[in-house]
Amino acid sequence: MKGASLPGVLTAGALVALAGCTSNETTADNAIAVTSSDTACEVSSGQAPSGTLTFNVTNAGAQVTEFYLLAEDGLRILGEVENIGPGLRRDLVLAVPPGKYLTACKPGMTGDGIRAEFTITDSGADLAATGQFAEQIQQAADTYAFYVKDQAEQLVADTDDFVEAYLAGDDDRARALYAPTRMHWERIEPVAESFGDLDPKLDLREADLEEGQDWTGWHRIEKDLWPPVDYRPMSPAQRQKISKLLVADTATLLSRVADQTYRADQLGNGAKELLDEVATGKVTGEEEAWSHTDLWDFQANVDGARVAFDALAPVVQGKDPELAQMLESRFDDVQAALDQHRKGDGFVLYTDLSPNQVKRLAASVDALAEPLSQLTATVVT
Repeated sequence: MKGASLPGVLTAGALVALAGCTSNETTADNAIAVTSSDTACEVSSGQAPSGTLTFNVTNAGAQVTEFYLLAEDGLRILGEVENIGPGLRRDLVLAVPPGKYLTACKPGMTGDGIRAEFTITDSGADLAATGQFAEQIQQAADTYAFYVKDQAEQLVADTDDFVEAYLAGDDDRARALYAPTRMHWERIEPVAESFGDLDPKLDLREADLEEGQDWTGWHRIEKDLWPPVDYRPMSPAQRQKISKLLVADTATLLSRVADQTYRADQLGNGAKELLDEVATGKVTGEEEAWSHTDLWDFQANVDGARVAFDALAPVVQGKDPELAQMLESRFDDVQAALDQHRKGDGFVLYTDLSPNQVKRLAASVDALAEPLSQLTATVVT
């Protein structure tokens, strides 16, 4: 991976083996209009044939919104588009098999959203990749599957070390391990989020807590390690409880990705979602409210997006060489902007950045976001 020198990041060319597939066909008949307002989520149809679908999502409200396609259980995420500002339109392109699903708009990007049932009928379409790019798409899926599993394995091992220090009361060591360990999570965040129940257990921020919701995971411990004024520290028993849950939930993540397969649309959408994470949380300093280690997360999100793009790059090069070149250049620009803020093996704290430095980072992310939004449609059509 160009520009990334942190340990544990594998280049796409160094990865091998697992499985995944996608469709190479899409038609205007499979385009579904979605209008999200502050109080409604209007979907032009409650059903569609299986195959490659495009949800054209328009925000007609006054709040920033998100759109999701969820599994019938309402937990697993098939795909999402985030950070859709008022008056803007974003597309979600997915290869979807027959079944029962839910659509959801989230005005204000909070809560469960405005949901409705959605049915995918069996069109007989083969979701396996076909045509001249089929082998390259399969290789990209295999590559990414190995990468996700590798990152999850490293997350488990490093979490064990972090928890050992935290429970021993060695807070200095725990603080030093916090950001590097979380990078493994941040690199594969869209995959972790797709399981629904694990993301709030492991990565929920205090600002996103709902009334009566238990707060567990990384950010609960973050607050204990970087306590604000008037904070009441966790007792040894509380530390034990929260650490046990962190270890168990991380092990569950590994078990779920161990044999996971992926399609090209999931790689493309995952790369876009990771950049959305940068734009909505990391470059704003909202993710790491107490440790201010947002630039580690920023780097990890870019790492994960770059791996997904690198895996698909041969397909993009074959279909749209100009887009491939632009994405390569824009990824390099983002990395160059980040590299200006390195310190030792990591980065400066977010609070050390000036407003102008934050603006320059945000500008590099915005410049990459537009061409990256074209990635999925390019590789599946």
